[in-house]
Amino acid sequence: MKQICTNCGELIIGRIDKKFCCDQCRNTYNNRIKRQHEKLIIDTNKILRKNRQILKQFNPEGKTTIRKEYLDKMGFDYRYHTHDYVTKHNNIYKFCYEYGYMNIDDDKVLIVNWQPYM
Repeated sequence: MKQICTNCGELIIGRIDKKFCCDQCRNTYNNRIKRQHEKLIIDTNKILRKNRQILKQFNPEGKTTIRKEYLDKMGFDYRYHTHDYVTKHNNIYKFCYEYGYMNIDDDKVLIVNWQPYM
């Protein structure tokens, strides 16, 4: 019985339980499978990094109030954040790593940096 490589389809020479013709085919196949399974994680991290970069760009001083439309124009995705912080007054800041934001009203957003007391 002839064995065929799972990755490239070449004839396998050697043990009868081999699935791949060489280490390169084995690595290529396993990396492709891993990449498919981790696509959601990779895509989510891209969105989080983009959100962080947008917040960083608008907040050079440590605390800034801006119009929500500026975040929207830059492509900020409000569904993704790394964690929440609730203040003593029950205000909720949503953070993308060390940059956080809180909706002040319908059209304004307060952007802050993470502080040691938080």
